[in-house]
Amino acid sequence: MPTVSVGRDRLYEALGQTYTQEEFEELCFKFGIELDDVTTERAIIRKEKHLEEEATEDEEVIYKIEVPANRYDLLCLEGLAQSLRIFSGLDPIPAYKMSDISTKSMLKMHVKPETSLIRPYVVCAVLRGVAFDEARYNSFIELQDRLHQNICRRRTLVAIGTHDLDTLEGPFTYEALPPSNINFVPLKQVKNFRADELMEFYQSDLKLKKFLHIIEDSPVFPVLYDRNRTVLSLPPIINGAHSAITLKTNNVFIECTATDLTKAKIVLNTMVTMFSVYCKEKFEVEPVEVIYPDGKSFVYPDLSLYHMEVPLSYITGYIGVPLEANEVTSLLNKMQLHSMQSVSGDKQCNIIVSVPPTRSDILHPCDVAEDVAIAYGYNEIPERKPAFLKPLPLNELSKLIRMEIAMNGYTEVLTWILSSYKENFSMLNRKDDKSMAVIVENPRSSDFEVVRSSLMPGILKTARHNKDHPKPIKIFEVGDIMHLDETKDVGARNHRHLAALYCGPNSGFELIHGLVDRIMEVNGTPFVEAGDNSGYYIKCSDEPEFLPGRQAHIIYKGKHIGSFGIVHPEVLVNFEIPDPCSYVEVNIENFL
Repeated sequence: MPTVSVGRDRLYEALGQTYTQEEFEELCFKFGIELDDVTTERAIIRKEKHLEEEATEDEEVIYKIEVPANRYDLLCLEGLAQSLRIFSGLDPIPAYKMSDISTKSMLKMHVKPETSLIRPYVVCAVLRGVAFDEARYNSFIELQDRLHQNICRRRTLVAIGTHDLDTLEGPFTYEALPPSNINFVPLKQVKNFRADELMEFYQSDLKLKKFLHIIEDSPVFPVLYDRNRTVLSLPPIINGAHSAITLKTNNVFIECTATDLTKAKIVLNTMVTMFSVYCKEKFEVEPVEVIYPDGKSFVYPDLSLYHMEVPLSYITGYIGVPLEANEVTSLLNKMQLHSMQSVSGDKQCNIIVSVPPTRSDILHPCDVAEDVAIAYGYNEIPERKPAFLKPLPLNELSKLIRMEIAMNGYTEVLTWILSSYKENFSMLNRKDDKSMAVIVENPRSSDFEVVRSSLMPGILKTARHNKDHPKPIKIFEVGDIMHLDETKDVGARNHRHLAALYCGPNSGFELIHGLVDRIMEVNGTPFVEAGDNSGYYIKCSDEPEFLPGRQAHIIYKGKHIGSFGIVHPEVLVNFEIPDPCSYVEVNIENFL
């Protein structure tokens, strides 16, 4: 979850009262967020630069607060303070509104057809009469950065541009041009650059080089102009220096270019609702008309309320507390959700919820129930175990087997379900017949090329990384492997396996054989003569990962369910394990 750093004193000032650290932690807990760390600005710098200077008393205290990933309104001090004040009953829910201007008087953003080749959408708005100071300005910039890292997915889905409207003249155009045709002075520079030159210039910039890949291979780059062909920005890379925001900026023009229109609307709403609190007309936003090449036009932002009707019985059943309708509406109002009671035709009590533009995370009745639970207090909800909640038989069996093997002195390990192709086959002396292994089409690295078709690679790698530990090393794993299966709609099927390894100078066939006998004993399966399907028996096998003559198949009720034996010396060399190892792997689904 994202962590927001805010100055303690400024936060307390915005909240209208001071708290002890314990009191503030309690308030955060009740609201569903967490005070993760308490530090200072200088302490952060000292930590980054590995300095050992002593702290001084005049250092500003910084609160690092962990917030839910889908609560974009909590990514800045303004949103945190507003939400906590409403939650504490100090403020009413804000009523956001659009400026009362005609469509003819609105600023216009004209979208050119070529933008469909790279970033097809743009949404805009204006904040009039903004009163910036240094702290507000810094918060404004930090919110953009946090949104870029969060919902904007590092600017790939949405890129935010903010401009001093008084330095520009509308109407604006959103275009896509060859990079050699775009010239402007970028932010924090004094030299004029062509867009293709900028791509090279920012290769050495630690911050901006992370975003160059989004557009650098495109034949056209997105760009925004005003009436005088002044460049506002080259999204998603950099704004123009001409319209840079300063402490003296009074009117802010906000544009968000995007590949995802829904997320662009959310980002724009978050920006304008958080900082319209500083406008001359509080909580008022001036709309902008966006006109597309096909003649369709849209007015942004959309600050309308989203209405949802949720049965009271759904909410109370979901959280397990018998609340009255008036209690639920009161709790929802604390969470910034306008709510009122209604009675349907069948006399069922419903809660009508009006979701403001700040709460884009409310998508389903379960989100409403969650907010009721948070406002009520998770610690106040009585513990209960739903009657219908029963573990799956396979999971119950897995748990029993884990306990039994642990009591035999083995330590459980958990290994990656993805492995390299080499580890899954050639390092085990196996050949890929293309009929079993699930191959990853676009692996991030060579370590994750195939979904494991056996637990053996992970177990052997664990032994390799712990080869300096005292011997014997006795480890086991109960986990899923995957095989191709054309009868399944996804083309593959999981199998629950048990694997165990005994590694040490005295490792032998009889040691792992004893574990096999114990597993069968606890499953109530007798050892029988070969060919008898009433129990289990073993027979000679010829698996390449085991030493010839020192290995066997396990036959359970006439079906081959696993193998065990001494690991082949070549396999041990491949995994850099110096000691002999004995190993067993069994498909435990057959015991059900």
